[in-house]
Amino acid sequence: MSDQQRLLELLHAIAGSASAAEIGGLPLPETYRAAVTRRSDVERTLRISEVNRDPVSTLRIERVATPSVAPDEVLVAVMASSINFNTVWSSIFAPIPTFVFLDKLAKEGGWSARHGGDRHVLGSDASGVVVAAGSVVRRWSPGDHVVVHGNWVSGEDPGTYQDAMRAKSQRAWGFETNFGGLADLAVVKASQLMRKPLHLSWAESASSTLCNATAYRMLISPNGAGLRLGDSVLIWGATGGVGSFAVQLALAAGADPICVVSRPDRVALLRRLGVRHVIDRVAEGYQFLSADGTTVNTSEVARFGDRVREFTSDGVDVVLEHPGRETMQASIASCRPGGKVVTCAATTGALIQFDASLASRRSIQIVGSHFANYWENDRANLLLEQGIVQPTLTATYPLEEVPLATRLVSSGGHHGKIGINCLAEAGSGVSDPIARAAMGERVITRFARASLSGSKDFGGGQVDEVIS
Repeated sequence: MSDQQRLLELLHAIAGSASAAEIGGLPLPETYRAAVTRRSDVERTLRISEVNRDPVSTLRIERVATPSVAPDEVLVAVMASSINFNTVWSSIFAPIPTFVFLDKLAKEGGWSARHGGDRHVLGSDASGVVVAAGSVVRRWSPGDHVVVHGNWVSGEDPGTYQDAMRAKSQRAWGFETNFGGLADLAVVKASQLMRKPLHLSWAESASSTLCNATAYRMLISPNGAGLRLGDSVLIWGATGGVGSFAVQLALAAGADPICVVSRPDRVALLRRLGVRHVIDRVAEGYQFLSADGTTVNTSEVARFGDRVREFTSDGVDVVLEHPGRETMQASIASCRPGGKVVTCAATTGALIQFDASLASRRSIQIVGSHFANYWENDRANLLLEQGIVQPTLTATYPLEEVPLATRLVSSGGHHGKIGINCLAEAGSGVSDPIARAAMGERVITRFARASLSGSKDFGGGQVDEVIS
């Protein structure tokens, strides 16, 4: 029996409501399909300027050996995953090759040694089915439908019990670890699992986890802004991965979002979602950095701050900041005295110039934020289950097209989230169609519908149609 046939037998047993013992007793495939980068491509890629590196030249779909499962881990048959910006960074080996992270983890020895090697299986999102569980796992069993959050951390690390994102052992799964979610199988710690929202498809569930939780920590959690009813919040890239969830969270919290985008179709999208204040930064011609990128254009920063104050006279209470180098000074200039700039990612560059005296004179807080701890992930997932936050999936691709989908995210040629169907058929995975019907199909898919009604194409990906 081939490895792919073994996977299909596992899925057939799961679909047929086999018991956990029956599923766990089936033979696992020796290899599986995965989106990988190769160590042998690093040197060649680093000779190319970062802006010219192409994910298609480094990402490959290959068969890799199925790893053993540690006592505190589970093996998940991945039904769907998604593309995040850390997939882009991994594929172009920026800011540093991810093999640096894998080698550091492998040096810890023991079970961690598996994470080394010459190939990196990428992916920090997944939805799927547990097919094997380690000897100390108690909460999860083979056959459970789950989503995976990307906070990989040791339960023996004391920092975990204050805030796992501050723990020394904390890593981003599928970025700083191996065996990620852009594959047919994934190895995760049991503490990374959450219940899959039953009314969502596999792709809708998988595409929501990382970005929804990142936005939750940044805006809602006391570890971020602690957003309050009536607050004003400036959201950069408001139709992107993190931004699209941030908009929903801000509206649900009773805040007033001021959204920044770069195309007129994205302005229209946000209007249809109920956003009152939108700035098209391209149409209004903002250039925050000089042509060579070395100097902040203070007049442009001031012009943008004045524009924001047309919506809220004193400046915003909170800025959701993730572009970094290009926008940080404008973010600070947009704040009211005592406001907060909550920052993650730095997708336009991590080395940033800004006027520190302006921040200090106005008592503006700059708060670093990185993904989300287990509690924040669970709360963000609960909002999905309750229908308070909806998926922002706008297109899906098969696993074989991960390189092209990653290029699309890298170029900014997408709205919302790009999903990847690994073992799932398009649109499958809705196990509670009654709950979905009660919430309303148009409500659940409103972001995708708003995107498609006035946007450009998505480069060949398909929008999921629900199969109940």
